[in-house]
Amino acid sequence: MPVSILAPGADVRDGVHDVAGRLVSGRRGILAVDESIPTMNARLAAVGVEPTADNRRDYREMLLSAPSLEHGVSGAILNPETLGQTTADGTPFADLLAARGILVGVKVDTGTSLLPRTAGETVTEGLDGLGERLAGYAAAGARFAKWRAVLRVGPRRPTARAVTANAHALARYASLCQAHGIVPVVEPEVLMDGDHGVARCALATSGVLREVFRQLTAAGVDLAGTVLKPNFVVPGSRVPAAPPAEVAAVTREVLGAHVPPTVPGVAFLSGGLPPELATAYLAALQPSGAERLPWQLTFSFGRALVDPALTAWAGRRDRWADGQRALLHRVEANAGVLRPAL
Repeated sequence: MPVSILAPGADVRDGVHDVAGRLVSGRRGILAVDESIPTMNARLAAVGVEPTADNRRDYREMLLSAPSLEHGVSGAILNPETLGQTTADGTPFADLLAARGILVGVKVDTGTSLLPRTAGETVTEGLDGLGERLAGYAAAGARFAKWRAVLRVGPRRPTARAVTANAHALARYASLCQAHGIVPVVEPEVLMDGDHGVARCALATSGVLREVFRQLTAAGVDLAGTVLKPNFVVPGSRVPAAPPAEVAAVTREVLGAHVPPTVPGVAFLSGGLPPELATAYLAALQPSGAERLPWQLTFSFGRALVDPALTAWAGRRDRWADGQRALLHRVEANAGVLRPAL
């Protein structure tokens, strides 16, 4: 059956503008609970929980039903498996979130594959059949989506070929999302892996963002209905962490040079940073005094929010509330540093 694409019009534009604005405003962030099934299974096994569909569901229900989560979270990115599941009492996860005023998102890429004619670089897959999947996700209640591109820093990396291939895929994904009335969260992640310094990360991130926005513009993507999910500009994981003030200064410089002011918000990924350090970087980036920024700055953390909760819960029903408290502690710590752009 052919996929029905929404005709362009003010109602579609207004819809994605509204959702994008809601995702990054109100001093709230986006919770990422969209790990792939193999990744989620490995994380469950690491804390002694049998990696089954029921335990994946129970873990995510523990997170998404945390009391007052909506006070610090504007949206939640789900794995497609979770979007199709229900809570233990039979409530669809999309309904659970919507009833609390939390926007429903879904991860739509299908992972990475090796990019030909590169030395181990990758490109994110998932464009085949994406229009049909988006129509189904929208019918299930999804209001936004996420696609992650992965770029590595190293000798002569990332290459122009890898940057262009991933930026082009992000643009095609974003255009398809908006055609279906879904807000695209565009996630070009420059990984922390390596022994490079802040300056090298800044150079790589600048090149990636420059090409991403070139491709988004060429694809006709409405930037006002888009959310950017980038990495902080940080040194590699094999060298000492940089102080928050340095990370904030360099990250702002990179964003200011390459992110158009029409983008409503920047929701940083945590990228494997320790939870407290990710919060410190987020706090240092917030505007102060009369400083003006063209976009809202918020968070879209996964591990930096959920790792403490997973450890506290560890699959035990009697520690359900412990897991929720651990999640809410991290959410409140991050939401508490947010300040509106002037």
